[in-house]
Amino acid sequence: MKKFLIAVVLVLAAGFGGIFWLFKNDTLPAPDTVAINDAAMTAMQSDNQKEAIDMLIDQLLREYEVMNAGRKSRDLKLQIFLCVYMGVFAAAGIWLYIYCEQSILKPFRKLRRFARDVATGNLDIPLEMDRHGRFGAFTESFDLMREELKKARENERNADRSKKELVASLSHDIKTPVASIKAATELMLVKTRDEKEKIQLERINEKAEQINSLITDMFHATLEELQELNVTPVEVQSTVIPQLIQNADYKGRVKALAVPDCIVVADTLRLQQVFDNIIGNSYKYADTDIEINANFGDGFLAIDITDFGPGASDDELPLLFNKFYRGKNSGDKSGYGLGLHISKFLLEQMSGEIQCENRSGGFTVTLFLRLAG
Repeated sequence: MKKFLIAVVLVLAAGFGGIFWLFKNDTLPAPDTVAINDAAMTAMQSDNQKEAIDMLIDQLLREYEVMNAGRKSRDLKLQIFLCVYMGVFAAAGIWLYIYCEQSILKPFRKLRRFARDVATGNLDIPLEMDRHGRFGAFTESFDLMREELKKARENERNADRSKKELVASLSHDIKTPVASIKAATELMLVKTRDEKEKIQLERINEKAEQINSLITDMFHATLEELQELNVTPVEVQSTVIPQLIQNADYKGRVKALAVPDCIVVADTLRLQQVFDNIIGNSYKYADTDIEINANFGDGFLAIDITDFGPGASDDELPLLFNKFYRGKNSGDKSGYGLGLHISKFLLEQMSGEIQCENRSGGFTVTLFLRLAG
């Protein structure tokens, strides 16, 4: 921009200077007053008046032609100067356009294409260095950014691959002890005669089967790939819900629950996960008795799961369903902040909903299961 202003000032100065230099000593020739006076005196002394007038007119015409020739010469010089000046001005304009095109507009277009490639994830095309241009430092910095992004993407891809391999390996290794647990409980079920012991063994067997199903899911999907978890909602009798809650109640502190007879849309395996997460959280953070109520409302079966702990602060309630978010009351308790996030996802896949709220003397998680039909 500074060079451009200097060039404009120089061109304008050249124009005004040229006009001043061209015309500073160039004036129109003055009429020859002596010759005109002589012609007038001769005319007055002549006896032939017509001849005298003709002589005077001829002298005036000669003087006019001399002045007119001087004016034409001056105009011609002005025209030539203006043509040359306009040519110089046009050449300066063309030079300025080429300069801006090469030094400013072309590098910006390169940066725009580069930014579009980076935005679309194409990190293999380098940005050509402009070492001698005004944007040399910028192009080098942007290309370094591209290389770092490419490295970060490769590292992320490698880490994701390693994580999947680790999950697959762990899933395969865990299946063996789970299968052993199932085999041992089935053998004990055959031998036992105590009904109470049989109930406990059946519960262990159900949990082992649930773990086996979950491990199978882990083999195909990681926590970051939650969308790949298979949820198959079907019409289910509400009478299965108390059993699912009982399976999740590993401390036996859930008060008796009566669920209205109805048919809901759910995946029992995934619904069991939801109850496990909610009741497990209540025992972990509140460690109180749990009260569960069920009622109908707006096409849903609403199940309120209430503990009597301190709950969460009001400003945290909207954040509880975020992935990896843990409340301020989590303290040193183990966890990853995924339970409510996964529960929300699973219920939404079953056309349901989940809500959290603080109530007087406790904290309530409400599950909404859509009614069939």
